[in-house]
This record gives sequence, structure tokens and C-alpha cells, in this order.
Amino acid sequence: MPLNALTLPSLVAERPDDIDAVAALIARAFGPGRFAKAAERLREGNLPILDLSFVAWEVGRAVGCVRLWPIIVGSAPGLLLGPIAVDADHRGQGLGAALIERACAAATAADHAFVLLVGDEPYFGAMGFAGRPARYVIMPDPVDQKRVLARALTAGGADDLFGHARARVTKHHGSRTMRDA
Repeated sequence: MPLNALTLPSLVAERPDDIDAVAALIARAFGPGRFAKAAERLREGNLPILDLSFVAWEVGRAVGCVRLWPIIVGSAPGLLLGPIAVDADHRGQGLGAALIERACAAATAADHAFVLLVGDEPYFGAMGFAGRPARYVIMPDPVDQKRVLARALTAGGADDLFGHARARVTKHHGSRTMRDA
């Protein structure tokens, strides 16, 4: 049964104090195999933008999370979405989609141009992600290029994405990061 506004856990911007709860949730959801993924190469040495990353809380327990990370594709600054993690007993209820939509809304409000992710287009397509805008993005290996998806947050924000995707590590990303807190 999909969640509605009355049953949705509280979605709150991630705080530095949440790091252990979020790390444990991600570990439960993905296990150690997550470190071999291409998107992980863009997170290494990088920090999530806390104002754009969200945690779903239910009775004091983190049951879902999504993070956005600063990246560059070619010369275009944007964001990488992931990981998106939802506790097993909350899956299939719309919580993952709610977290993604909340993060994208916050990124839009902060004037970011696009969000990139590696995932399944049948799932993420319903939230505005598509492979076509990301077809010329070169991700770190290993990656199945058909799973590289982008969503424009501004008019034309994902047009002409071309080149290597890499971390955009700076002291301050215009929003709070773990380093700023």
C-alpha cells in the first residue's frame, strides 16, 4: 500500500548527527557491494550536501535516506543522487520516491541545473529521470551506460551533458555539507 501524507515518515534534511544512523541504513540496504559501484567513485573524497539530503524518521529510527553530492559533467556543475536507501519493511510504499522528490525539490529551489544517477529507468523515469540527456556522460567504470540517467531541474538544465562525470569537491557548495557543520 503506497504511503500518503498522513502515513509518510517525517522527512528531514540530514544533519551531521545523523551520519551513523544513515551509514547503518545504507549498509543494511546495500551491503559491502556498494563500494564497487561507479557512483561510489564520485562520492569518494566528496561530501553530501546536507540541505539537499534527506532522512526519513519513524519513532526515532532512520527508515529511509537520500543524498545529493556535488559533481561536474564536462564543465557543467550538477548533482549526483544516491544512495537512496529504504528499510526493508518500508519498501514498496512510496517512501523512496517521496525522498527523491523532496531532494529534487530542494535542489531546484537552490538553483541546481540537473541531477544525475545510476539506476533503472522504469523506476526513476516516473520521477523525471531519463537516459537520453545522460547518453554522452562518461562515468567511472564499472557502469552500464543505459543505467546513467539525468533529470533537468531548470529549463535546459540537462541539455548537452557531455564529458567525464567527476566529484566537485569544494569547501562550501552553497549549502551545508558535513565539512561545514
